[in-house]
Amino acid sequence: MSPKDLMLALVVIVVWGMNFVVIRVGLDNIPPMLLGCLRFMLAAFPAILFIKRPQMPLRWLLAYGATISLGQFAFLFSAMKVGMPAGLASLVLQSQAFFTLFFAVLFLGERLRLTNLVGLVIAAGGLLLIGMQGDRSMTLAGFALTICAASMWALGNIVTRKVGKVNLVGLVVWGSLIPPIPFFALSWMLEGPVAIESALRGFSLDSALVLLYLAFGATILGYGLWSRLLSRYPANTVAPFSLLVPVVGLTSAALLLDEHLGFLQGVGAVLVMLGLAVNVGGGWVASRLRMALGNPAA
Repeated sequence: MSPKDLMLALVVIVVWGMNFVVIRVGLDNIPPMLLGCLRFMLAAFPAILFIKRPQMPLRWLLAYGATISLGQFAFLFSAMKVGMPAGLASLVLQSQAFFTLFFAVLFLGERLRLTNLVGLVIAAGGLLLIGMQGDRSMTLAGFALTICAASMWALGNIVTRKVGKVNLVGLVVWGSLIPPIPFFALSWMLEGPVAIESALRGFSLDSALVLLYLAFGATILGYGLWSRLLSRYPANTVAPFSLLVPVVGLTSAALLLDEHLGFLQGVGAVLVMLGLAVNVGGGWVASRLRMALGNPAA
């Protein structure tokens, strides 16, 4: 990877890692469902005027918007509202990699490799330790909702695989048209018109900056640069950079929000990261070991 593209990859990782701190700040002034509605309205408009709709059936576009956009962020925003710390959210959400493996086996007929299973077991142990330490810093409800968010992200990944090669930025932008109305309906039912009116009347510069970051930074810029990297390099070259997202998320939450992990959470975080690393790079390491041992076909 060229130095320029390496810098672009690091920009994406920092933007996505900081995303969780920004969400935490946004939720202080805007209810979760209303925040989702405003985020995706801004991500869709005016970008759809300039970005061509991806060539894919409407049902798959609806499925993408309902899972990776509406489902993921309805659960994630709710999780962080009810007590999921920003740093841990950035880590636990990465369990989507293992949900994606499970759903790929279930819906696409793919096979699991031994390294995938090993990574899954290690990461599952880490998630179990994190979930066991429910205290003031993290509620079990927040943890469970974050797991639900990860599963919705994974379902969105399956939709993306089903539609094949499409422009990723176009998919994100046009998929952002789907969530605003359901998000607003959920906000009206769960948060109520009084909370909506109060949030809109008290709309501040901080709220505006949060929405700009979520819509243009984390969504359009992040996915735009990521799709550029995927178009230039193999997926196994680009994918490992995603392991740095929770590193940035945990670090930024500690520095900016004064979040700190308990002992079990710290051990669990290490295990989750190790499991993700085995899942992403275990196959490559295993193949190199087989070649070194003179048995490339094993």
